[in-house]
Amino acid sequence: MAKKLSHVDTRGRVKMVDVGDKPVTSREALARGEITMSRGALKLIRDGAVAKGDPLQAARLAGIMAAKQTSSLVPLCHPLPLTHVGVDLTPTARGYRIEARVRTSAQTGVEMEALVAVSVAALTIYDMVKAVDKEMVIGNICLVEKSGGRSGSYRRKKT
Repeated sequence: MAKKLSHVDTRGRVKMVDVGDKPVTSREALARGEITMSRGALKLIRDGAVAKGDPLQAARLAGIMAAKQTSSLVPLCHPLPLTHVGVDLTPTARGYRIEARVRTSAQTGVEMEALVAVSVAALTIYDMVKAVDKEMVIGNICLVEKSGGRSGSYRRKKT
């Protein structure tokens, strides 16, 4: 049996899901993505020599702020009272892995907030380093895990 899309009515029109009857539960989501770049750009970041400042601290702050603004950016998302947003940037051989963990106690989940945090953190790094590397690649953004709510827990099989 095919799953019905919750954001589409019977006539195919988009709608905001009514979560009013859902119970408030603790919810958490973890999203991940990456940004890859040239050796030169990577060296600048790791040496603390980016002219605009520290892109990693800016990306962390931008990710947190973006999670808090998700309902303003993604049309059908509900505004949520976030209790925690953490953004971690881990060096890799070609760039950085970005992870965002978001928590709330609410009637709907925080998957979108975690995904938006990762996306905006990566875009912030791109913006701060684009003067030396316009070929950076942002990708592999995905939901890694989520807990809480009617659908229960989810963990991505391949991370």
